[in-house]
Amino acid sequence: MRNSEVLVTGGTGFLGRHLVSALRNSGYRVRVLCRSADPDLDCQGVTLHQGSVLDAKAVEAATRGCSFVFHLAGRVSRDPRDEAGLRELHVSGTRIVIEAAAAAGVRRVVYASTSGTLACSEEPLPLATERTPLRCPALARWPYYVTKREAEDLALSRATALGVDLVSLNPSLLLGPGDLRCSSTGDVVRILEGRLPAIPSGGLNLVDVRDVASTFVRAMELGRGGQRYLLGAVNWTFAEFISRVADLGSVASPRFRAPDRITRWAARVVEPAERLLRRTPSLDLASVEMSQVFWYFDSSRAREELEFSPRDPDATIRDTIDDWRGR
Repeated sequence: MRNSEVLVTGGTGFLGRHLVSALRNSGYRVRVLCRSADPDLDCQGVTLHQGSVLDAKAVEAATRGCSFVFHLAGRVSRDPRDEAGLRELHVSGTRIVIEAAAAAGVRRVVYASTSGTLACSEEPLPLATERTPLRCPALARWPYYVTKREAEDLALSRATALGVDLVSLNPSLLLGPGDLRCSSTGDVVRILEGRLPAIPSGGLNLVDVRDVASTFVRAMELGRGGQRYLLGAVNWTFAEFISRVADLGSVASPRFRAPDRITRWAARVVEPAERLLRRTPSLDLASVEMSQVFWYFDSSRAREELEFSPRDPDATIRDTIDDWRGR
């Protein structure tokens, strides 16, 4: 399969750039579908196809002649007002990519979902797995996860209907070097800059973007069609995560623990007031609510079937901090 032609959508993003590098290092010839020119990728010898995943003709042209497709294109937003746009990009874009892959006779599609479509609970235990039903009613209030779940379900069902072999990978919070837009590492930056007012009550799972990228390559070769794989390194309370980031970054850690109801009330007051002033809210309700649940899960399936072996999370956090400070 080496030296095969592969297409990556979302190749200019945080995970996408690491995946492109991992594919090229493994001997694959890489195409990237992107909305604008990217000199960095162009210099690496990547073939660029300009267009959006919402443009069926552009997707069909980029897919033609490829053996494999990695569908990563998406957008992270915690703003409820973005639901329609997120649904169009995630759901409609995924449908277009799957249908183009079927028409092109692609051998496999590797779809990038998120652990949040499976692993979200008001209690830390039991740990979620790929077979766990949704357990968090609040998930319905967060458009990013709602639309990613819809897109993931559509990807699996549409691929089955069209005879496309598809594997879904569900990574947790991506950390590591190279997040130029701070789209995933923003919480680390907030801790380093002292912009976290209190310690939340919930817990998270995190994983190194480089480990996820290499696992995407192995999923193309080793994954079982029609399956989901959760990818995460460690389950930590937010208190432990914040403490580790602060210690590794040599900054003071917040000590205040506000009751959940007080933090939610403050967000309901602060968010609309700052939006009215056309400011990015310093405290938004979605982020507050998401920090009061547990995003814990078990990655045993990926470890056993995809040779997933995440590195020490402290090394990931240290590299994240060094990279951000270096830029």
